[in-house]
Amino acid sequence: MVLEDPVTVNVQFRFRCGLPSMAFDNVRLRGSWDEQGRPSNEWTSVPMQRSRDEDGYDVFVIRVPFPDDEIGTHFRWGIELDRPGASGLWAIAAELDDEASTRRERSFDLQPGMAPQTYYLTWIGRLGANRVERRNSADGIRFSVWAPNARDVSLVLADPAIGYIADDGTGAVATIRMRRTVDGFWSVETGEDHGLSDFDGMVGTPYMYRVTKDDGSLAYRTDIWSLMQIGAGDFDPDGAIYHGSPAALDGPQSCSVVCDPKRVVLPSGQELAAEAFWADEFAGGRKLPDRLEDLVIYELHVGALGFGKAAPGTLDDAIVFVEHLSALGVNAVELLPIAEFETRANWGYGTSHFFAADQGAGGTDRLKMFVKVCHQRGIAVILDVCYNHFDPDGERAQWAYDSNDHTRNIYYWYEGRPEDYADPRGGYIDNISTGWAPRFDEEAVRQLFISSAAFLVSICHIDGFRLDQTSSIHQYPVLHADGRRADRAAAFGTKFLKQWTRTMRLIKPQLFLTAEDYSDWSAMTEPSLTGDGLGFDATWYGDFHHNLVEYHGGAQAQLLKNAGFGDKRALTMSSLAGALQTSARSKVVYNQSHDDCGNREGSARTAVIAVNFAPVVGETRAWAEARSRFAAAMTLLSPGTPMFFMGEEIGAQKPYRYNDFLENRENILGEADGSGAGMISCYRDLIALSVHQDAIRSRNIAIPLVHDENRVIAFHRWNDGEDFLVVGSLNDAPFEHGYRLHSERLGDDLWEEIFNTDAHAYGGWNVGNGGGRIRATAGVLDAVLPASGVLVFRRL
Repeated sequence: MVLEDPVTVNVQFRFRCGLPSMAFDNVRLRGSWDEQGRPSNEWTSVPMQRSRDEDGYDVFVIRVPFPDDEIGTHFRWGIELDRPGASGLWAIAAELDDEASTRRERSFDLQPGMAPQTYYLTWIGRLGANRVERRNSADGIRFSVWAPNARDVSLVLADPAIGYIADDGTGAVATIRMRRTVDGFWSVETGEDHGLSDFDGMVGTPYMYRVTKDDGSLAYRTDIWSLMQIGAGDFDPDGAIYHGSPAALDGPQSCSVVCDPKRVVLPSGQELAAEAFWADEFAGGRKLPDRLEDLVIYELHVGALGFGKAAPGTLDDAIVFVEHLSALGVNAVELLPIAEFETRANWGYGTSHFFAADQGAGGTDRLKMFVKVCHQRGIAVILDVCYNHFDPDGERAQWAYDSNDHTRNIYYWYEGRPEDYADPRGGYIDNISTGWAPRFDEEAVRQLFISSAAFLVSICHIDGFRLDQTSSIHQYPVLHADGRRADRAAAFGTKFLKQWTRTMRLIKPQLFLTAEDYSDWSAMTEPSLTGDGLGFDATWYGDFHHNLVEYHGGAQAQLLKNAGFGDKRALTMSSLAGALQTSARSKVVYNQSHDDCGNREGSARTAVIAVNFAPVVGETRAWAEARSRFAAAMTLLSPGTPMFFMGEEIGAQKPYRYNDFLENRENILGEADGSGAGMISCYRDLIALSVHQDAIRSRNIAIPLVHDENRVIAFHRWNDGEDFLVVGSLNDAPFEHGYRLHSERLGDDLWEEIFNTDAHAYGGWNVGNGGGRIRATAGVLDAVLPASGVLVFRRL
């Protein structure tokens, strides 16, 4: 009797990263079947083969045979891989689309002739205008757009002399029909239409999509995945015929532009291959910091640079400003959002195109230049990104992209039906931000954020991210109609954040990932790739600022605000002590951030708060700066990761607000050598202490002395044999005859004063211990304390 081979169903599995190259080893498929392809509770593991897809990206492939008598059987699978220094990493970053489940796996029902089962870590190369590699001819180009509700979509090429297509089609030079493919995508590529040449020939071409929505109406839409928007100005034609300069257009509404991420265009117009551009990235010989606790972060708004000019600052101004950052000694710079946003004079928190650096600021190639200049000086670059809402004026961006039906508004979360509400907009989700919540239960929306971050890391060499208001994503969602909690939206917001951090950790484990989050949820800083946390390194600690400086209407200590009354009232130094202790637990601390310098009611620059809004002149200025130096020292010597906002280092006084920051710019570079020289000298020395002393950058802190009436606090910082004592006083008079400090850690040792915020060089009154050595006896140290000052002693 001859036994015939059983008929099999071959299924191809693919793992696609979407990045030019990945440091992945031993990539393997794991599935809920045995070696014969039959269901098993013990998942098998088989190695996958590295290959390249037609777009030039890594893809790992394996073909698995299943017996045909298993047709209809449900199977589950996933990907496991190793990275240098880490093995057995689960590479499925997305959880199941079930708010009650945190499982991360893919599944299928076995069928004859099955399409490949693919897991996309990112969607880079799937959407937008992308190169298609060809072996025997010039590389082609593929345009792809996500428009699942559209009846029809056409690619429209625009007149580059205009850079805009009006609602009646004026400005278009060619219209090319696209075909519906998979996953709601529409595509067209070289060879399908004579209007498309090779990729290199299309670089620089402006384009849009003409979308026939599900109700038959027509709309022109930008490419949400574009690498560049043509406008560098403020003008929005609002659909009307436009005959002006392309540069004058507002980017979110103007045409998208074909770009080649493998090349960098220098200011001179010269083009370099990306590899050649980055070849001297670390020519300065400076090592980048690799631990979050080692960072001293300078928060910078590019638009607030450009001193002496009427227009907002640009990345060219930021490149010049790096010399200031290097001289100051900071080792990380955090940029307010730089992705394409509405108008030029803007903070950037209403992003429309997440891959494209704002053209008004200089565009993506200038961002690369800024990063390289920072890296040559040992400065890490962190980008602030905003995923909790889109550009509020997103008519040609995310809003109603392919449907006017609120329930089919593909980028926005909507619950119920329009007829359920008195106002049809009632089904959208509010989350205490300036726009409605994104649709986090849709992979295409999640991948917009995930893939753009991956692009910035791989193409622009970004070192980390700060996510804006993550509490809005996982905690604050409510129904717009009546404020009812939107628990499902919050649950999927949490899933998105975990998927985002998992993907980032797989791509580059050493990325700095921080979040503006005030939920005090411990899961925020628990591992996501190897656990079920949300995977951030640290969260912003707003209460540190509120206790140290001010918080209008709050119960926090608000030390500088209360000191500014000048009435010798007791100050709640004990609240600051609690904040210092908490700051050791994965926190970014700051004496000032962009939100707290005048934009929020009751807020102002530190120097202004410190004297209760009195004119900062003469003796009042001396007190303002002394208290500002106290605030800087508490931040930079804390066990948290310290940060401060631009201008604090020169004692800036003008408010920094969302709507008039251009009118209130202070010339940081000019004042650094003038009226701000003393303050900047203090900052420079504090930063040096923070960066170069392991004990200061440790998480170790003990606070043996707090006295609210005397306004005194003392705390120890130590690590591996180093021991420092930090003593701060906000008293309005010095303790010239000594202040008795009690601490067991003082022992019977000799302590040397190594730093004094009250030094003449910093603009102080020079009250202290003259850099001398003081002997502690049985845990008691007598030291002269300046008024509104901070001393640092080192154990000898």
